Amino acid sequence: MFNDIGALELVTIVVLGILVFGPDKLPKVIQDVTGFIRKVRAFSDSAKHDIRSELGPEFKDFEFEDLNPKTFIRKQLTENEDLKEIRTSFDLRKELNDVSDAVKSSEAGAAPTSPAASATPAVTGPDLLKKPAAPAPEERSRFDADAT
Repeated sequence: MFNDIGALELVTIVVLGILVFGPDKLPKVIQDVTGFIRKVRAFSDSAKHDIRSELGPEFKDFEFEDLNPKTFIRKQLTENEDLKEIRTSFDLRKELNDVSDAVKSSEAGAAPTSPAASATPAVTGPDLLKKPAAPAPEERSRFDADAT
């Protein structure tokens, strides 16, 4: 319950308790608080038991922690057999390897065999790495300052 309380915070709580309640009443206050916490835990345990008994045997493996959305989604993603099958059938690495093999084989098939042919590269389309040339003045669109 209090897993994230450090030693300094615990000492601060004890000092504040001594200052607020005094050294005489502090043991009685601690006893009352621990008794209250026990009663709350017993009440919540009995409520959980009543809910489980009312739900019936088909919800035997029901856990209240599963009502947390993060826990519910994590459980559904890890335990759902359909999702496991989809995850195993869709292997992205295999798909990428297939595509890269196809590209490599097409490059190997299109590679020139004679040294004379290798001097002139075969251009099959526009060079996408080259910056396009500026259009001629007559090809430029007219700029209308009033339209802007």
